[in-house]
Amino acid sequence: MSGRSAGSGPFHSSHASEKCTSKKRENIWKEEKKCLHLQNIINSTHKKTMKRKTVILFFTLFISLTMASAQTTEKSNLQQRAETEIEKGKTANARSLYILAYEDYARKGQMKQAVECGTKAAPLYVKDNLWKEAFELLRNIDQAINADKNAGAASRAALHYRTTKERLAMYIKLRKSPSALEQLKYMETHAANSGDESLADDLLYQKAIYYYTFGQNAQGNAVFKEMASKLTAQKEYDKVDEVYRTLIANGRKSGSANLVAQSYNSYMLWKDSVSALKSADEIGALKKQIADNEAEIADKDGSLSSRKLIIIGLCVLAAALAVALVLGALVLMRFILLTRKQKKTIKTANENNALKAKFINNISAQLEPTLKKLDGSKPEVKALQDFSTHIQTLASLESTADEAVELEETQVPQFCEALAESARKKVRSGVTLKVEAPKMGARINREYVSYILTHLLNNAAEFTPADGTIALEFKKRGAHSYQFLVSDTGQGIAEEQREDVFKPFLQVRDLTQGDGLGLPICKQMAMKMNGDLEIDPKYTRGTRFVLSLHA
Repeated sequence: MSGRSAGSGPFHSSHASEKCTSKKRENIWKEEKKCLHLQNIINSTHKKTMKRKTVILFFTLFISLTMASAQTTEKSNLQQRAETEIEKGKTANARSLYILAYEDYARKGQMKQAVECGTKAAPLYVKDNLWKEAFELLRNIDQAINADKNAGAASRAALHYRTTKERLAMYIKLRKSPSALEQLKYMETHAANSGDESLADDLLYQKAIYYYTFGQNAQGNAVFKEMASKLTAQKEYDKVDEVYRTLIANGRKSGSANLVAQSYNSYMLWKDSVSALKSADEIGALKKQIADNEAEIADKDGSLSSRKLIIIGLCVLAAALAVALVLGALVLMRFILLTRKQKKTIKTANENNALKAKFINNISAQLEPTLKKLDGSKPEVKALQDFSTHIQTLASLESTADEAVELEETQVPQFCEALAESARKKVRSGVTLKVEAPKMGARINREYVSYILTHLLNNAAEFTPADGTIALEFKKRGAHSYQFLVSDTGQGIAEEQREDVFKPFLQVRDLTQGDGLGLPICKQMAMKMNGDLEIDPKYTRGTRFVLSLHA
């Protein structure tokens, strides 16, 4: 020990000096003894704390196992048989047993168990496409809940929440957005009346699923961010991780590529941020421990040299722990990178979604707020802003591909002349722009058709040389079938490139020269109108695009 070494130095020749040195040595020895006693107290306290924690852990485990065993024994024979049939994959048998269990519980007044069994039977009806029976079962359960006079208002609200949640899942599978939204509103009322915080958290989760499923990504991100922030603030990181994984799994089961992409992107961002939070918590705890030790040592150790040695030791410990945290962070980052690589192998519904996801995740969602703040008068910035807008348009069209579009009766000659007139200012001098449309009406979606024809006419104006011809034609092909044809006498498109012009993101482009998303967007619009957009292979004097529609 440094104090003891200092005390063993050479003695002075005088008796007074020898006596003084001996007294100093005795004081130093006493201080060392106090430090050792303090260290023993700290170690003893740590051991006692660890023993208490171990006892508490085993006691908690014992209580959990006892409660789990009690819950298992509380299940009726019918419910246990139903669960066994589910494990065997016998859906019909399990459904019948769950319904019998529901009716048995309801007769006994055990509504919580009754609702649990009834709401497990409803999705088994849906699995066999028995939608009517599923809705009727849920309606009967709600009536039984209302008839239970022993339950309080909060308990009934919590039980109604479960039945309404099953209806929401069914309407989402049926792609009925208005009905699903109505169920969400009922769930919100039930969750508030129940006073159950877990239902409020579950409501946020159900809202996120609804918004992502029906392409309302902004609302879905906001709700999911609120839910993740709430759980993260409570340091319940495992619950947040479980919620993200569940949402991604639901996206896979429902076949919603948009839901999977949005959920996975949010999950990766949260993973990156929560690792920093965990490190900050650990470092904060370490700093507190160091501060507490320093204060304790300062109170009980008056020796400056001994205090310095302890502080140095704690600093070395802090450095070692910091290195351990860095290594742990590196391991965690490696795991995150491996997980991200694995998640990128998720198969999407079609080729466009797979290609588009690489851009939507980081470009559209993350760069758009920044791009809006930049100077839009600059060509490069304007190109990036247009690119972001086109990506969002393409994604919106793909996510709502199954939704019907509104049609309205339109006078074809006036409609075509108006489009041609707006394109004339971009046509080169000497180029003839003609319209051939019979005097008749057609039921079309004016917004989509205008967008497609305007884009095709602008392209024709750009690539048709002087003295060339551009034509916009309309032809009726059947009782409810029409065609708009845009042809030009320009250079034309090579045969091997004709299929690729409708596919987005096939090559890296200079965005100031165009992003190549115009024709893919037009193609998606045509398909959304139950039609198609193609290049006429028989037309050899230039290029002819054919927009086919079926009212």
